[in-house]
Amino acid sequence: MNGTMSNRQLILAGALCAFTLARLSAMDIPPQYDTGGFALGCQAYTFNHYTAFEAIDKTVEAGGKMIEFYPSQKLSADRPDAKLDHNMSDADLAALQAKLAKAGIIAVNYGVVGARGEAEWRKIFDFAKKLNLYGITTESVDQLDIIEPLVKEYDIRVGIHEHGRRENDANYKVWDPKYVLSVVKDRDSRIGACADTGHWVTSGLDPLASIKLLKGRVISCHLKDKDVVGEKGHCVPFGTGVGKVGEILDELKAQGFTGNISIEYEYNWTSSGPDVKRCVEFVRDHGAKQ
Repeated sequence: MNGTMSNRQLILAGALCAFTLARLSAMDIPPQYDTGGFALGCQAYTFNHYTAFEAIDKTVEAGGKMIEFYPSQKLSADRPDAKLDHNMSDADLAALQAKLAKAGIIAVNYGVVGARGEAEWRKIFDFAKKLNLYGITTESVDQLDIIEPLVKEYDIRVGIHEHGRRENDANYKVWDPKYVLSVVKDRDSRIGACADTGHWVTSGLDPLASIKLLKGRVISCHLKDKDVVGEKGHCVPFGTGVGKVGEILDELKAQGFTGNISIEYEYNWTSSGPDVKRCVEFVRDHGAKQ
């Protein structure tokens, strides 16, 4: 606890935040969180050397208006044993909601996350509903028969994420947007891709072509720019690398994309704030030109 709010105040603030957000559809991202025509913020993994509370602060400092959480990040400095995930206590969840409300941003997505079966997936969806998330991100394509009914029940979207191609693992297929499309195309329309443009570049794919391939099925986006194509590349501020970020933004807008864009900056881990801010500014400035 930072000393400025009691446990009771945190719980009440969290409850107020939850009540306010509950009036919104789980599938809507409020327009006041728009940046350059998109719902833009950070994937908390960008700040994985810090706590979730610190990731919220750093997102705000960079100009982001929303955040995507990932499982198992430490919650806060004053809760050293607490982790942010779908198993967190009601008190910790209330503290998280209060922190978001105080910071003036919203949580919008959660992942990459998996589960052992239907019971745990239901717990994940319950957690997402409590935070009024737009979506959940996973790579568990083998469990879509479990996930799809929950998508319909909870009215929460699911995006299939992809890491880079694994040369020695033929069973890892989600790196390929063609494969992702093949497993989601006949599913509920709220199931699609979490387009990680940086991992596509790592795999040697054209990120713009991949976005076009998935037209109508892009649920969310982990947006990255990289200095070179391939495994040796690293993240750079938007517009300074080979990631075609401006063209991707134009294509997403042309597709009518309404999901969240999370900046996932995987470089300069302890000092990436200025670079992340440049990424936010690029999206804002690019949108202003349209």
